[in-house]
Amino acid sequence: MQTWYYEVVSIDGDYANLRRIDIPSDDLKLVARALLPAGIYVGCKLKYEMFQYELMEQ
Repeated sequence: MQTWYYEVVSIDGDYANLRRIDIPSDDLKLVARALLPAGIYVGCKLKYEMFQYELMEQ
């Protein structure tokens, strides 16, 4: 399984825009907040592995 790392760029209602931080990228990924862990905020870092997002320690 691969692992990807994201930063929450913005939160808009029931969706959040994520940007990959493990590779150079300006593309944003729109993800439903129901799929993300509780307590996310703009600027937090997430790890995506095995079809789950996990909030990383800051």
